[in-house]
Amino acid sequence: MASQRLTYLEKIGFGSGDMAINVVISSMFLIISYFYTDIFGLKPSHMGVLFLVARLVDAVTDPLMGMLTDRINTRRGRYRPYFLVFAVPFGVSILLLFTTPDWDYNAKLVWAYATYLLVTLLFTAVTIPYISLIGVLTDDPKDKLSANGYRLFFAKVAAFLVTIIVPKLAESFGEGRLELGYQVAMGLMGALAVGLLLFCYATTTERIQHRIDEKPLRQQLAILFRNDQWLLLCGACFTGTMGYVMRSSVAAYYAKYYLDASASVLSYFLSVGVGAAILAMVASTWITKRYCKVKLFRYSQVAVGVLSVMMFVLVEPGDLWLAFVLYFLISFVVDLHAPVFWSAIAESVDYGEVKTGRRVSGLAFGGISFFQKAGMGAAGFLVGILLTYFDYEPNVEQSAFTLTGIALMLSILPGVFHTLMGGFMFRYRITDDYYETRIQRGLADPDAGATGTYPETTSAIRPSP
Repeated sequence: MASQRLTYLEKIGFGSGDMAINVVISSMFLIISYFYTDIFGLKPSHMGVLFLVARLVDAVTDPLMGMLTDRINTRRGRYRPYFLVFAVPFGVSILLLFTTPDWDYNAKLVWAYATYLLVTLLFTAVTIPYISLIGVLTDDPKDKLSANGYRLFFAKVAAFLVTIIVPKLAESFGEGRLELGYQVAMGLMGALAVGLLLFCYATTTERIQHRIDEKPLRQQLAILFRNDQWLLLCGACFTGTMGYVMRSSVAAYYAKYYLDASASVLSYFLSVGVGAAILAMVASTWITKRYCKVKLFRYSQVAVGVLSVMMFVLVEPGDLWLAFVLYFLISFVVDLHAPVFWSAIAESVDYGEVKTGRRVSGLAFGGISFFQKAGMGAAGFLVGILLTYFDYEPNVEQSAFTLTGIALMLSILPGVFHTLMGGFMFRYRITDDYYETRIQRGLADPDAGATGTYPETTSAIRPSP
C-alpha cells in the first residue's frame, strides 16, 4: 500500500465526477423548491412530502448500493464502471425532472413523484461509487485532501452554472414559458453531466486494493456501528445538510420576496453564495496546510451560527447590500469545512478497519450518502411545512408574517443546524498526525489488525469510555 501521488489530470478527472453529480445536488439545493412551487405548481406541503418519501426510498437503496460495490469487483475497477453504465440514464433523468407536462394537478403530482424518484435512484447509482472512489485512488491523507479540494471546487462550478446560467437560459429559451425554458436549460446540464462522468471514468485509476468484508448486512452494520468516528461524521453530515439545504432552498424566496429583487438580482444573490463557496474551497486548501483541519471544521460551523443570527437581526426587508454581504460571509465560512469532511470519511473507514479488524467501506460510504440525503429530505419536508405554516402563496405580495418566516428559514434555523454540526466535530479526533502515526501503521500490518493484536494502534484508537 505504498503511496502514489495523484497527477493533476487525475485530480481534475476526479473533480469532474462531482461536478456532474452536483448538477443534480445544486438543483436540489438551490432551485427545485422554487421550481416546484412557483413554476411547476405544486403546493408546498405536497412538495415537502415528496422530498420525505424520496428519502425513505434512500433508506433502502443506499445501503444496498454500498453492499453492491463491496461485493462486485471488475477488471475495470470496483467503482469506476458505474459511471460508464449510468452516465446517460443519469443525464436523461435530469431532463425529465424539469419537464412540466400540461396535465391536471393530480397527474402532475404523479409525474413529479415518478421523475424525482427516478433521479433519486440514479443519483444513488453514481454517487455511492463516486464518494467511495477516493479511498482507492491514493492512501496519502494530504493527497486525499487535495483531491477533495479539486472535487469541491468543480462541484461549486456546477452550482454556479445552475444558479447563473440556468435561470438566464430558461428565460431565453422559454420566451415567456419558463416551464419550457427550465426543461431545455436543465436538459443541457444533463448532457454536460454525462460528459463529465465519462471523463471521470477515463482519467482515474483505482490503484489501492483493500480487503472488503462481505459478511451479511446485519453483521456489517454491527461492525460499522462500532466505528465511533464514522458515527460522528454521520451526525455532522445530517445536521450540516439540514442547514445547508434549508438555507439554499429558501434563498430564491428570500431574494424575490424579502429583498424585493428582480429576476436578475435574484440570480446574482444565488450566485454570490456559490461564488463564496468556490473561494472557500481555495481558502480551505490553503488554511489546512498551516492549521489543524479538524479545528477549522469545528469553529467554522460555530461561526456560521453567529453570522446567521447577525443576518436575521440586521437585515431589513429590501436591504440588498447588507443582505448580499452577510450571505456572502455565511456561504464562505460554511464551506470551509467541505474538503475536510469528504477526506475524513475515507479516513474514518480506515480507522474502523484498524479498530475492528474488518473493512466495511461500501456500506460506510453508502451510510454517509444516506445521512446526506436524509438531511436533504428532512430539510425539504421542513421547508414545505414551514412555507405552509407561514402562509406562503407563490407569485403574490407576502405578508409581514410570511416574510419573517422566510428570513428565519434563511438565517436562524440553518445556523442552529450548523452549530450542531460543529458540536459533533468537537469529539472527532482523526487529525493528519493521528492518521499517519496510528492508523496507517495498523493498515501496514493487516494480519495484526485483523486479529486485534496490533497493540500500539488498536488500543490507541479504542474510544474513550
